[in-house]
Amino acid sequence: MSLTGFTSPLWFLLLLAVVVLLAGYLVVQRMRRRNTMRFTNLALLEKVAPRRQGLARHVPTALFLVALTCLTIALAGPTSEQKVPRNRATVILAVDVSLSMESTDVEPSRLKAAQTAAKQFVDGLTPGVNLGVVAFAGTATVLVSPTVDRSAPKAAIDNLKLAERTATGEAIFTSLQAIDTMAAVVPGAEPPPARIVLLSDGAQTVPEFTDDPRGSFTAAGEAAKKKIPVSTISFGTRYGTVDIEGRRQPVPVDDASMRQIARLAGGDFYTASSLADLNAVYDTLEKQIGYETLLGDASRPWLILGTVLALLSAGTGLVLTQRLP
Repeated sequence: MSLTGFTSPLWFLLLLAVVVLLAGYLVVQRMRRRNTMRFTNLALLEKVAPRRQGLARHVPTALFLVALTCLTIALAGPTSEQKVPRNRATVILAVDVSLSMESTDVEPSRLKAAQTAAKQFVDGLTPGVNLGVVAFAGTATVLVSPTVDRSAPKAAIDNLKLAERTATGEAIFTSLQAIDTMAAVVPGAEPPPARIVLLSDGAQTVPEFTDDPRGSFTAAGEAAKKKIPVSTISFGTRYGTVDIEGRRQPVPVDDASMRQIARLAGGDFYTASSLADLNAVYDTLEKQIGYETLLGDASRPWLILGTVLALLSAGTGLVLTQRLP
């Protein structure tokens, strides 16, 4: 029952009544003890006075006062942080399909492992999230516009095809455009929250420099201006190789540029060198993207506790003192 605030703290003034009741109870007990001591015929006193029960006789009153305290806390409107599924959020999954994704340093290949993990990610997203899919190599293409339908993104992921070159900046720009298009058709004064999840294994090759107008760092800066985080997944190992035109060429993963893209765009950076690693990354992203933390009503536990204590107070009062507290 952790608390983060109260919606109606003025109800705490009722605790003054609880304090007054406690003080009154103590005064009555002292007066009763004083009156008892004035009874001079001790033999007669033993016959007419109820048998004293020690501290146990105070239990009903103590439970009653604690119950009133719990009910007062409930009236004050306690709140706590609660994770609730997101609705109307937009997520774009941008997947690298450059030739380097054919490397088998991740079994059975980078692309096959990425497809398997991506489909699990799609299945794990909360139903209210709109998911789109972008594939990129030398250019970027929106394969599926953001939708709550999960079958279309999974079909698109299954049909990913490899192509030459890597235009990471175009992937981000294309994803931003898909998000803007979605926001334009969704009713509401404010556009829904959005995020881009970018999976790639290598450095940008088109254009030549990352800070070119269509480069990845420039695109990350544009995403930051729009307040759309880009979470990047650097997928693969430093030892990957592929056969291109009969020649074995190294295709090491490029962690540095992916980390910088995430930093510039206000997102998170992840590395994954196996299917298990990639699944773990997607699990983390599902928790971040699929749910949001909101302040919710936390009065119910206090109401339950106060009611139970009140009933216990009544029960122990009847058993110990033959009357209600």
